[in-house]
Amino acid sequence: MSTYVIATTAIIAALAAAAAVGAVVNRRSGVLREASPAPHQDTSDLGLSQTGPTVVHFSAVWCGPCASVRRVVDQVCTDLPDVSHVEIDIDANPTAAKQLSVLSLPTTFIFDADGRQRYRSTGVPKGADLRTALQPLLA
Repeated sequence: MSTYVIATTAIIAALAAAAAVGAVVNRRSGVLREASPAPHQDTSDLGLSQTGPTVVHFSAVWCGPCASVRRVVDQVCTDLPDVSHVEIDIDANPTAAKQLSVLSLPTTFIFDADGRQRYRSTGVPKGADLRTALQPLLA
């Protein structure tokens, strides 16, 4: 009987730990994080706007959440007409994904008019968070 109790306790502990890790990962999903200052990246092949900020998101045909990102970004860009939007299919352009260290989909970036990466998000960002991040870049 004690082996059964020990095994049950171990399973419960493992499930609790997995639930905690899952909660942390899901909590970070879609959160825009400021990009750390890095040496200038060559972003010439991404099709960024030269006159204002650009939202770039990586997607794929097989990625379900990518459609949600597309809707959110399209709505924000409709509300903020000076913001450009570029969607890059990771299967068609793996070089760009590698260049920006895209490891999961969907991944969204905000670049300023000078081509510097300002924000990055993995998961589906909230429209309000995108607007808040983009407003200072429009000034």
